[in-house]
Amino acid sequence: MTATAARFDDSLRGILFMCLVAVAVFPLLNALVKYLLLHDYSIVQIMWMRSVVHLAWMLGLFLPYGGWRILRSNRPGLQLVRSSLQFIALVLYIIALSHVKLTAVTMAFFTAPLMVVALSVPMLGERVGPRRWIAVAVGFAGAAVIFRPGGEVIHWSFLLVLGAAAAYALFQIQTRQLAAQDDYRTTAIWTILVALVATTAAGPFFWTWPTELAHWGAFVGTGVFGGLGHFLVVKAYQYGRASVVGPFDYGQLIGAAVVGFLWFGEVVDLWTWLGAALIVASGIYIARREAAQGTDPPPPKARLRL
Repeated sequence: MTATAARFDDSLRGILFMCLVAVAVFPLLNALVKYLLLHDYSIVQIMWMRSVVHLAWMLGLFLPYGGWRILRSNRPGLQLVRSSLQFIALVLYIIALSHVKLTAVTMAFFTAPLMVVALSVPMLGERVGPRRWIAVAVGFAGAAVIFRPGGEVIHWSFLLVLGAAAAYALFQIQTRQLAAQDDYRTTAIWTILVALVATTAAGPFFWTWPTELAHWGAFVGTGVFGGLGHFLVVKAYQYGRASVVGPFDYGQLIGAAVVGFLWFGEVVDLWTWLGAALIVASGIYIARREAAQGTDPPPPKARLRL
């Protein structure tokens, strides 16, 4: 196999992993969370169950290869800050999900990559040209269309989703900073620690025993799909460049629309799709510009593969 053919084969694998997580895994995860919220389970209980199963998943996956030393971080302080940002993003996202359609929240949350571009200037010292700044502005205009004043989406929920996206953007920035400091498996395990500790402390005050087997399955499913989703994203970027693989993450919009309609009877209007189109177009343009300017790093080849 030639080097070109090998790179093409790797890119296809990366795209396959990303499509799987975007179209199926993450939309189903969010649907399970919304399902539990509709049955009056607290956010604390949902996050605790997700965190426990997620951590067990990661430990079972990585400990056989790295042993307990895989938990040792070279930057524990930065890992805790990153894990805290993930916790904040999850809390705000789940609260928004309890008030807004699944598809609308998913669409608006894709402003996070746009915020990464803006934050990369002061935090990473990267240069962003006028064309990418225009693309960022177009993307935020798309979010404003989705959460338009007077529309069907509650106005204050717009701030929650933007807050979740901002926390997740900072989370992504620190993921880049940690890439050269810690093994990706260490980072994957540390990701959920703050959420686990915080919800364990508060859990006894919010616990309600599930009354149906389906509810138990939904709780376990949030952790399984959460851990599986993060692992598949790692695998996707391991095989393919961000500019090639990243745009396929927008498949979540299709998955969320299908799951939202089939499970919750949600119908997305034309204005919401228009706003999503603006966000997707700006995100893909930014990814292509970063690749053209050489800021898109090649995938690491010296990592464990399936």
